[in-house]
Amino acid sequence: MSTTATFTARSASYFAERGWTSPLPHELDSDRTLVLAFGWAGLDPGSGVVRDLRAAFPSSHLLGCSTAGEIHGTRLHDDSVSLVACRFSHTRLASMSAPVRKPEDSRSAGRVIAEQLDRPELRAVFVLSDGLKVNGSALVQGLTSALPAGVVITGGLAADGSRFGRTWVLRNGQPEEGFVTAVGLYGSRVRVGHGSKGGWDVFGPERVVTRSRNNVLFELDGKPALPLYKKYLGERASELPASALLFPLSLRRTKADPDAFVRTILAVDESAQSMTFAGDIPEGHLAQLMRANFDRLIEGAAESAVMTRETASAAGPCLAVAVSCVGRRLVLGERTEEELERAAEILPRDSIQAGFYSYGEISPFASGSCDLHNQTMTLTTLTEA
Repeated sequence: MSTTATFTARSASYFAERGWTSPLPHELDSDRTLVLAFGWAGLDPGSGVVRDLRAAFPSSHLLGCSTAGEIHGTRLHDDSVSLVACRFSHTRLASMSAPVRKPEDSRSAGRVIAEQLDRPELRAVFVLSDGLKVNGSALVQGLTSALPAGVVITGGLAADGSRFGRTWVLRNGQPEEGFVTAVGLYGSRVRVGHGSKGGWDVFGPERVVTRSRNNVLFELDGKPALPLYKKYLGERASELPASALLFPLSLRRTKADPDAFVRTILAVDESAQSMTFAGDIPEGHLAQLMRANFDRLIEGAAESAVMTRETASAAGPCLAVAVSCVGRRLVLGERTEEELERAAEILPRDSIQAGFYSYGEISPFASGSCDLHNQTMTLTTLTEA
């Protein structure tokens, strides 16, 4: 358990083979309680797990999504539910949802949610989205276009392992496809920290994005992008799109731009010789392939935790929501839990860490406006002064 004078957080775990490992903390249920539940993609809407959640937390704001692995403290599991409930004493909450049936709906969905949550004393928004029907960049643009400067936006895109078949978010207590959900946190006492770091190495030449449309890439340096990408993948090209998680793209506006962002492939179109990414691939940007550096990936998680302490205005025990990319898990393999351990080492003592492996991470850089990231470890810390 993690407590301050005003804030209480407790976690619980469910495993398909043995059920809940401890009773759900139903005593925390209130209209100022946030409950996050991250579970496997095949969770049945009519299952006992869903009934348990709705029965235990009828008054709480219940959010969650499907994953590519559930984070329980410093441990990673599949076919489970990682749950955390945190009750605030002085922070008000409001939760909203909007449909996103296709990528073109993404910006409007973000804007609708932002307009609904834009109330006095809004300090932060935590958002979870369907991971396959959304353009994450456009979603973030919609959110930021209608929210006041200074509101912290974090969250992630739901996942389905490396299968890319079906993702869901919890809406009205039920797992549903094709939605974006979010919770707003209001008041002067809430403390929100955020951090996002990668740790990948770039290789090969930088190439100009010469033809793209939103999150679909057609050409690099005037040549079809997919054959060029397959050339670098070699024999792993037959495993697309899953193998693309091991070789993301780094993008920056110009050679002088110090801030590069990362994009991961969600699908390939052989007939169009194109690749669909989790976020926008702007024409004119410079693109470069990336590959893993194991030690730097793990240290990136620690750097993300350090950043949360720099961006939160108060230290102390907290809820730390970890959203890490499925590509990191595939690369790190048996070393995946090392990044969870490194993050936990940096977080304040007695903090609770929970979260999931995603198809995209939503967070600001060290400062400034929010953006969609891929292949990062992103942490959001919540507590109350």
